[in-house]
Amino acid sequence: MFSSVRARLTFWYAGVLTCTLLLLSLVIYWIVKRSVMERTDAGLVELADSFLTTLDAELSDATPANDVAGAARQSMLEHQYPGHSFVVLEHSGKVLATSEELPAATRETRRTEPNPRISPEILESCIAATSTADKPLMTLPGRRGGTRCYVRRFAAARTDCRLLILSSLHPESELLANLRVALGWLVPITVILASAGGYFLARKNLSPVADMTARADRISESTLHDRLAVQNPADELGRLATTLNRLLDRLDLAFERQRRFIADASHELRTPLAILQGESEVALSNPSRTPEEYHESLSVLQHEARRLTRIVEDMFTLSRADAGQYPVNRRELYLDELVAECAHSVRTLAAAKSITFSVESSGELPFSGDESLLSRMLLNLLDNAIKYTPNGGEVTVSARSTPAGPQITVANNGAGIPQEFHSRIFERFFRADQARTRANATAGSAGGAGLGLSIARWIAEAHRGTLTLTRSDASGTVFTVTLPAETVTPSRPD
Repeated sequence: MFSSVRARLTFWYAGVLTCTLLLLSLVIYWIVKRSVMERTDAGLVELADSFLTTLDAELSDATPANDVAGAARQSMLEHQYPGHSFVVLEHSGKVLATSEELPAATRETRRTEPNPRISPEILESCIAATSTADKPLMTLPGRRGGTRCYVRRFAAARTDCRLLILSSLHPESELLANLRVALGWLVPITVILASAGGYFLARKNLSPVADMTARADRISESTLHDRLAVQNPADELGRLATTLNRLLDRLDLAFERQRRFIADASHELRTPLAILQGESEVALSNPSRTPEEYHESLSVLQHEARRLTRIVEDMFTLSRADAGQYPVNRRELYLDELVAECAHSVRTLAAAKSITFSVESSGELPFSGDESLLSRMLLNLLDNAIKYTPNGGEVTVSARSTPAGPQITVANNGAGIPQEFHSRIFERFFRADQARTRANATAGSAGGAGLGLSIARWIAEAHRGTLTLTRSDASGTVFTVTLPAETVTPSRPD
């Protein structure tokens, strides 16, 4: 039952509401009870004041034959209230007058609230409990709510007396009983109605979650293009659906890249493998071939094996990079020296195509990075630039310091990359002109597989830098590497 979020929310809501209503009911009941008792006590005090005022008036107007008892009985006749009894006693405990001796009062109370019974035990309990001045009031338990007792000391005709008033608590008890019944019905009815409404609202508000669950359960590898419905983008569930849709976008893109990577890798590996298989079959099919023909076949096999090895190594590098398992061994170095060394390594390739190769540097560029990875990045960029530069062209590599950090630029004056391919130039196995790639492969080179720029960008990002295609048009192509500014002072070798 409680496996459902709706049920748990309704249960907790009902529990909290029940506790709140019970606490509120107890507080209301306590406040009403206290207010009723305070009002009862205040009424008894006022009644005692009125009785004693009347008693004083009766004593002042009385004839010498009249005594305190007679004045008290006369005062009781003027203070006949339903549910109230009066007793006047001497300090010694002798009863001077009681309201029970008044027939008129007895007849009156029979029609309404009966007056509390006056017995010696009740008188003794009241006097004993209110013997101190700070406790003039007490409650006597009994049927119909019990009785409230009030004792007042006074002096009359040079005699110390006590006035005792008994008030029935039956009206107050009925009021509190009615309040208990009302609260007893109100609390469960309110909880039931609120729980039903809460369950309905929870079910209505959580219905998008059920829809998203069912929709997400139907999404598979073949339906990654499906998205969750967003009913209200401004609320929490709408933001959750939007976030999940963005996650599905990233997964769809990752799956698409993975599928394209596998397809491109299969296509790229198929060509050298087919050449290796075909050339080996040709070499083995004719046992009377000359040593020169075998040498030519072995050269082809070696060329394709190197190309295959380079593709596999690049794929392995990218797979380790994607998994975060390729170590980046940083050390202090000078980028200007690294650029010069890489430029020196490719001068032979440039000379083979009569390309003018120039290196520009603005001075020392200290940096902390992986020298082998940075060299591989630069060699990939330089090899790319030379490969797509026509014979007799020009390639320039420059290294300079900028406020953002060290910046390396590789530029050539080749035909450039078509505008529609600028956004895809760093994709794996992507080549804007595959025919040109093979045609422009330099002698002894294994040709390109479309992984060089992807590896170069990863190396730049592994060093918290960027590799961007700054410009590519009819005048040439410019790639720019920007690395973060770092304060290092590597020592130059002597």
